[in-house]
This record gives sequence, C-alpha cells and structure tokens, in this order.
Amino acid sequence: MAGTFLALIGLELTPNNHREKIISGLGGFVGIAVLAALTTWMVGPTVAVPVVASMGASAVLLFAAPHGPLSQPWPFAIGHLISAAIGVCCARWIPDSMLAGAAAVGLAITAMYYTRSIHPPGGATALTAVLGGAAVKNLGFEYVLLPVGANVVVLLAMAVAFNGLFPWRRYPASLVRHTALKGQPLREDWAFALAQIESLADVSEDELVELHTFAVQHADMRRSSRRPATTVARGK
Repeated sequence: MAGTFLALIGLELTPNNHREKIISGLGGFVGIAVLAALTTWMVGPTVAVPVVASMGASAVLLFAAPHGPLSQPWPFAIGHLISAAIGVCCARWIPDSMLAGAAAVGLAITAMYYTRSIHPPGGATALTAVLGGAAVKNLGFEYVLLPVGANVVVLLAMAVAFNGLFPWRRYPASLVRHTALKGQPLREDWAFALAQIESLADVSEDELVELHTFAVQHADMRRSSRRPATTVARGK
C-alpha cells in the first residue's frame, strides 16, 4: 500500500548515497557561481539575472543527472539556442506579451521535439526572451548568442570539467561507456538500472546501452564506498 502511494505521488526512490548528493550540489554551486560572474561581466546584471535563472534549471540536470538523456550536450545546447530564437521571434511579432510567452513555450517544445533536443529549461529560455524585461528584449537576436550561447558554452565546459573529476560521473554519458569500469554489475546493480527507466517496452538499442551504463555505474559506486548495495540504496 505504501509503495503504491509513493509511486502515485512520484516520490524519487533512486538509490544514491550522501556522497553523490553532496557532489551534485557542489557542482551546481560552482557551475552557477562561475556562470553568473561571467554573464554579469559580459552583459550586466539586468540581463544576467533572468538569463542565469533558466541556466539554474539546466545545472540541476547536468550536475544531478549527468547521464540522463535530457542532460546530454545536444539537447542542452540546441534546446536552449532554438528556444531562445523562438522566444525572440514571438517577442517581436506577437504584441500581447502573455500570448507571446505562451506561444514561445509551445513552439519551443515543438521545435525541440523535431530537433531531438528536448531540454526542459529551454522553455524558460524562450519565456525569458518575452518576459525578461526591456533590457532583454532590446538585445533582439543577439540574445541567442550573447548571453544564451555564451552561457551554454560555459556551463557545458563546467559540466565536463567538474563531472570529469569523478570516473563514475564523467560527462557526456558516452565517456562513461568508454572508460575502464571495474567488474560486472550484480543483481542489485541491475535493479538500480531498471529503476532509471519507466518501462522495458519498445526499448531502443541506445536505451539498452544506457541501462547497462547505469548498472555498471552503480556497481562502481557500491564498490568504491565499500558498503553493501542495500546500504547505499538507503542513502546511509
């Protein structure tokens, strides 16, 4: 009964230990601190504040779920850039700001689908182009390259550098697949991996590779902590 209720409300049951949670938080702090400082220097605080806000959402994905499909470089970069361009178009051509904001988000979602670049924070980037204030609107299409494009480059570099300090977190996810991962995953490691996907129905070849990556990653984390897998799963 309790398990059904937890599943119903969507409570995260992903087994990560305290070390992983602290590393993720530290990565988000370092990434946004550097990004905010550089963006403020490049375009000033008036523009930096609303733009960095959407990058904060990306930081959650890049540092807390660096191997997730929505966190990879293509969806991260293209999702932000195409959404920024759509946002600028809507801000220019739709007089009503609320309607323009809604159109920007809706069109950004559609465009990200067709370019295989779904990245949820891209919706915020599109909306910022419309509702970010006069300073953002005055940038016009420059908004796509500076600050959004520059922010993408900086945060991407930070994600690669920071996650690269930890062999099991290397970003992009393809780097993990080609690193020397020790040993073979055990039953509890596959249980962890299966928890990362919603269903085995219509699983593609790439998703099977990702499933194996999750299992091996969990095996390495369990061995490096020198604790039983059940202890790691409970976050103790």
